[in-house]
Amino acid sequence: MIPAAFEYTRVATVDEAVHALSQHGDDAKILAGGHSLIPLLRLRLAFPSVLVDVGRVDEMRGVRDNGDHLVIGAATTHDEVAHHDLIRQHCPVIAEVVSHVGDPQVRHRGTFGGGLAHGDSAGDLPTLARALEATFVIVGPGGRREVSASDFFVDYLQTALGPDDVLVEVRVPKLGSDWGYDYQKFSRVAQAWAIVGSLALVRRSNGSIAEARVGLTHMGTVPLRATATERALVGASSDAIADACDLAAEGTSPPEDLNARADYRRHLARVLTRRAVEHALGG
Repeated sequence: MIPAAFEYTRVATVDEAVHALSQHGDDAKILAGGHSLIPLLRLRLAFPSVLVDVGRVDEMRGVRDNGDHLVIGAATTHDEVAHHDLIRQHCPVIAEVVSHVGDPQVRHRGTFGGGLAHGDSAGDLPTLARALEATFVIVGPGGRREVSASDFFVDYLQTALGPDDVLVEVRVPKLGSDWGYDYQKFSRVAQAWAIVGSLALVRRSNGSIAEARVGLTHMGTVPLRATATERALVGASSDAIADACDLAAEGTSPPEDLNARADYRRHLARVLTRRAVEHALGG
């Protein structure tokens, strides 16, 4: 389909972007890579009167070291993130998850922040942000503020971003060598959204599990943490890991659609979580 008519403006700074959004309110949308927004435009599920292009805002691009965490510019492409030396050295799970996003063409054009701001619980990056306990840096007319990943995703395709807010950067903690990780994703075809996904982060100390984080993809209207599994994994013996992973679907409300019923998604969550945890532990 052909999108509804819109005006286009390109900005050079974050302040210019905020000003442009403030002038038009709900009628304006941010454009970065466009791989989340353009399909909505073509289906006329979104019909803004103005697109504000932030793709060339330098302060929203790149990856930098900031002590105990990394800062990822929201307009940095998936491919740039996945191959950045700082990411591979300090938080390689990001490169692992980003490799599941779309196909090479999407990863070379789509942006890290765009995939998060879209707020789709079937996306890979929201699950990554929840599991890493990332922090989102947002700039609006009232200035700069920080929002935790647990508060950023509000509902299906809804985030904490206001109509004149710009997601500028994402801060993620560095993971030491004592962390293992794995992302398991089940989808209908390779480039499709996840039917279900499970991301396991496991930290070991003195031969046992000291901390576990399990993020779930497409098991509710927002990305979720499998908190029951996380609690059960801490200090668990190898024989108890399967039982802990069987708790992965507790507290979830998976959708039903043409791809899967809710009970099938719960089954997938348990199976994929067990695989992810075992691989994260080196199994």
